[in-house]
Amino acid sequence: MPLALVTGAARANSIAAGVIPRLEADGSDVVTSEIDSGDYPCDLASPTAPPQLVERVSNERGPIHALVLSHAHGIESGVLDTTAESFDRHIAVNARATLLMIAAFARQVDETGGAIVAFTSDHTTGNLPYGASKGALDRIVISAARELGSRGISANVVNPGPIDTGWMDDDTRDALAGHHPLGRFGTPRDIAGVTAFLLSDAGRWISGQLLHTDGGFSARF
Repeated sequence: MPLALVTGAARANSIAAGVIPRLEADGSDVVTSEIDSGDYPCDLASPTAPPQLVERVSNERGPIHALVLSHAHGIESGVLDTTAESFDRHIAVNARATLLMIAAFARQVDETGGAIVAFTSDHTTGNLPYGASKGALDRIVISAARELGSRGISANVVNPGPIDTGWMDDDTRDALAGHHPLGRFGTPRDIAGVTAFLLSDAGRWISGQLLHTDGGFSARF
């Protein structure tokens, strides 16, 4: 049974929480990493925690075959009110932890290789540190596709667009709904199918891509 490590599944309505049952239905053994509720609690803001997490999981459960990076730290602020401390924490959690986990994942894969999917966002204005850290994540994952391909590892970034996982208020829903060509917001289940495919043998030829899996929402730009 292939082993998948999923971050960012603490909230019941999160994208990661939607991905997990799909991976399990496809035959994967899934472990999670939340600080308070995961199988393997981990504070990804610590520089030592990400590689220790991967090492512990692989030592106890065997090689990890799929890495789903859905963790995120996000506090809204802009150019004039983003503090150095806030910016550093966003980079630590969203970008540095991604890099360190991918590196540790690559070192422990077996001869069958593995697959990485990480989630990103288009948020920038008014959400500067989050957007900047997600931009760094994009480059890290795409670089991984090139550098780690010889180890049989595929790596892709998925931009799911606006998924209402609890962060939207009524004004936000009203403002965005009219721009969606399918007439509805995406759900974690919509993203789960795409993620499962990219992690599967059938989807592993796709690598090094930033995929907008948003039901056509981004086509308006």
